[in-house]
Amino acid sequence: MGKSQSKLTPEELANLQKNTYFDKKELQQWYKGFRKDCPSGHLNKEEFSHIYKQFFPFGDPGDFADYVFSVFDRDKSGTIDFTEFICALSVTSRGRLEEKLQWAFQLYDIDKDGTITYDEMLQIVQSIYKMTGEMVKPAPDEDTPEKAGPTSLTFLFQWLIFSTYQRVDKIFRNMDRDKDAKLTFDEFVEGSKQDPTIVQVSNVSVFILNSTDVRPGAITL
Repeated sequence: MGKSQSKLTPEELANLQKNTYFDKKELQQWYKGFRKDCPSGHLNKEEFSHIYKQFFPFGDPGDFADYVFSVFDRDKSGTIDFTEFICALSVTSRGRLEEKLQWAFQLYDIDKDGTITYDEMLQIVQSIYKMTGEMVKPAPDEDTPEKAGPTSLTFLFQWLIFSTYQRVDKIFRNMDRDKDAKLTFDEFVEGSKQDPTIVQVSNVSVFILNSTDVRPGAITL
């Protein structure tokens, strides 16, 4: 039992080498760290969110972590096993452009109906802002529009919110070629070639999970 927890079997290793962009040594290192942090062999939603919380202690990463979790959790079991974890990490960090676009599409397609609506795109972008936005929380004497001046943090805070809506609206309209208020995968891919911003936004999940501060065995759960 202990042996299987600390090392992948030859069969598991061969299968993951075939289905990821990691080599044998990398897979064993990631697996060792994963099992050290998750002795049960499964990462639940709360533990997954905690990883993001370590990176953004002054923000609220809960919503964004939940959206990313739903893409990692391919079998919808409510937990992420090592295969799901490493396969997702492989695609997002080393995959071909089309694979990365497919992953990003799945992230924005919150209800998993095969299309992305404006509200879904906005929810993802807002969740990222929520995760990082607390870093520019206004001081008590500037916490209302009446108190805030054009150079205050509150003014900046409000401008960023407006800018988010404006940016998402522009990107969505440019991507939605047939103007049916939803994006197909083809529209998403074509639009991303013209403006990669919306895909780059989703890459924050890769940065966090593949950071030098979140190496195998370095995650405190």
